[in-house]
Amino acid sequence: MKKLMLIIVLAIAGIGMASAQKFALVDMEYILKNVPTYEMANEQLNQLSQRWQKEIEAVGKEAETMYQSYLADKVFLTEEQAKKREEEIVAKEKEATELRYKYFGPEGELYKKRQTLLKPVQDDVYNAVKKVAEERGYQAIFDRASASDIIYASPRIDISNEVLAKLGYSK
Repeated sequence: MKKLMLIIVLAIAGIGMASAQKFALVDMEYILKNVPTYEMANEQLNQLSQRWQKEIEAVGKEAETMYQSYLADKVFLTEEQAKKREEEIVAKEKEATELRYKYFGPEGELYKKRQTLLKPVQDDVYNAVKKVAEERGYQAIFDRASASDIIYASPRIDISNEVLAKLGYSK
């Protein structure tokens, strides 16, 4: 009997504690789209990426042109000349690959530029979310944009506009 009573008391206490937890949602895509510095930085990154991609494609096209020229001239070339041209083509293809890695690799220029341009904005957003959470007493805040398992959420628990207000961008 005492054991049953203890289990019931613990279950009721557990339910009470679970319902006392507060949580909220934010939509990071919505927030970031409404932060002008983030949008400008994104546009700058897109332009840079396109410029680098064109540069890589130009080197690749040059290698392809060299190869086509080599195929056309192959019958007229000595073995030594053919070998030299092949080495030049391979070097040009390697140059294109190295450029791609330099610009778009894991530690490439695009990654570094993204860190310098976007990280400060993302940190500001994180700090604003944290402040809102502390002020309103939330234990957890979920990102609606990246949480694919949220089927429905009440608009009342979405604090995206409060976060934008904290950042100085009222909606």
